[in-house]
Amino acid sequence: MNKKQKNNLYRIIISAVLLTGLHFVPVKGVLRFLLYLIPYFIIGYDVLRKAFKGIKNRQPMDESLLMCVATVGAMTLAIYRDLTGQTGDYVEAIAVMLFYQIGEWFQSVAVGRSRRNISELMDIRPDYANIETDGKIEQVDPDEVEPGIVIYVHPGEKIPIDGTVSAGTSTLDTAALTGESLPRNVTEGDEVISGCINLTSPLYIRTTREFGDSTVSKILDLVENASSRKSKSEDFITKFARVYTPAVVYSALALAILPPVFRMICGAAPYWGDFIYRALAFLVISCPCALVVSIPLSFFAGIGGASHAGVLIKGSNYMETLSEVDTVVFDKTGTLTRGSFEVDAVHHSPVDEAQLIEAVALAEAASTHPISLSLRRAYGKELDRSRVSDIEEIAGQGIRARVDGRDIAVGNTKLMSAVGADYIECPNDMGTVIHVALEGVYAGHIVISDTIKPHSAEAVKALKNLGIKRTIMLTGDASRIADSVAAELGLDEVHSELLPSDKVDRVDRLITERSGKGRLAFVGDGINDAPVLSRADIGIAMGAMGSDAAIEAADVVLMDDDPLKISRAIAIARKCLRIVKENIVFAIGIKLLCLLLSALGLAGMWLAVFADVGVMVLCVLNAIRALIIRK
Repeated sequence: MNKKQKNNLYRIIISAVLLTGLHFVPVKGVLRFLLYLIPYFIIGYDVLRKAFKGIKNRQPMDESLLMCVATVGAMTLAIYRDLTGQTGDYVEAIAVMLFYQIGEWFQSVAVGRSRRNISELMDIRPDYANIETDGKIEQVDPDEVEPGIVIYVHPGEKIPIDGTVSAGTSTLDTAALTGESLPRNVTEGDEVISGCINLTSPLYIRTTREFGDSTVSKILDLVENASSRKSKSEDFITKFARVYTPAVVYSALALAILPPVFRMICGAAPYWGDFIYRALAFLVISCPCALVVSIPLSFFAGIGGASHAGVLIKGSNYMETLSEVDTVVFDKTGTLTRGSFEVDAVHHSPVDEAQLIEAVALAEAASTHPISLSLRRAYGKELDRSRVSDIEEIAGQGIRARVDGRDIAVGNTKLMSAVGADYIECPNDMGTVIHVALEGVYAGHIVISDTIKPHSAEAVKALKNLGIKRTIMLTGDASRIADSVAAELGLDEVHSELLPSDKVDRVDRLITERSGKGRLAFVGDGINDAPVLSRADIGIAMGAMGSDAAIEAADVVLMDDDPLKISRAIAIARKCLRIVKENIVFAIGIKLLCLLLSALGLAGMWLAVFADVGVMVLCVLNAIRALIIRK
């Protein structure tokens, strides 16, 4: 609880105590009025000041004006009754202001809790980076560290900048980024992202990005800008309040004036005091606090709760769209599969498997293709490039080179035909087949595959359990590989051998084909996915290892690249929108009922207090449920 909240709580307690005590003080007349003014000003001076400023700035139509008119009017009625020999009730006016302030206090505490949830995420911002200079560790500003510099991270410190472990083995706490409590083990050669906490042993990390482009900076920027993007519900409430407030003020005036005038014309007693009292209760009931406060708070809490679960939603407008998704389209590589190729098997080789992989790794030494990298990883040793010469890359076929003075050809069946090697087809449907020929003689083939992520099948099943109607995969891979992955994961449709432009066209067609209010979400991670992420109704990017372009183009970012988080993100969005709708229906329904009762003279100031403050407190308490994210 901050200082302002504490002060407001003290004011509420003091006013409540004074109001209770004055009930037992036997005073009358002017002294009684002056004594009741003390708790009134203690609890209401800020509301009176805000209303005065609104009138001064020619923007008076807000809840402060409604509260002031209602409470000052109630005090005036109490004075009038005292002067006419009746007993004026000052308690009602003070109670209205007191309960209004209690509602405001509840709202500020709820917002504070939601902000603290996001502030925990903000704690991932590192204050410094350690650089070793002349054998000494110096702390420098992370902004001053350039890519390629080696930084030193002590146990207990945050990793300040994205990079690759150059020395050391440790365990990282990724909870602030991914929402998962399970630590991650890293060793030399592993990529690490900023914002994680080093837990056990020192690490040397060679930076791969500047601080401004690092993961932690992008996350903080996304969260800080999320509240600026308003949903349709919030826009509706803003426009509603702009029209609603003046409408109820004029309605209250009409209720206070027209019935007494009509009664006077008919020759009956006007009952001015009775109808003015009804109008004042009408004003208190009509205050739109419950809607104006609880709707933005619901979205704010939902975004905060999602961020704590490792799902970054860039604004409440995207939260609303995400809740309406009924079609999910996936990229394959890096989204449903790991995106890192591994050697699965060696078939039909007359030479030793290790010797064959060594020769192929040397031939591929100059290539940066992911398949070449996987072959070098399988070899697992430092490459002596002096053993390789005459490297020739043949587009669409593979590589020819001389290794240890022997001709080697590594590639597809076209290359084997070109060198005159009698190759053997591989029945494996799940991988890429690399054929090898030594001195024009077939030496077997190596099967390389991109493995499916552990939670991909579970993610597809979870989406179907949520009621998602269609799950579709778009990929540039060969149809035999794509069909096999889709069948294993239980996807409804698969479209393979697509170029990036083909993916956009396919998503366009899917959006055109959809029926009803359902929305289409696309999930991807690569730079070639950025156009599709922008075109979809809602774009979801893999944030940990996804490209910068994909993260920028996406509306939702999953911080640990786990496809299971997709269903979680949709569930969070649906829960948030359900809470918003509950608050809208409940608040408007109760207010309309109480306004009718007030106009008919069946509702006094105490019911008006419930219709205003009570409804607001209940809506606020309902809104903060959006913070609670279950596994």
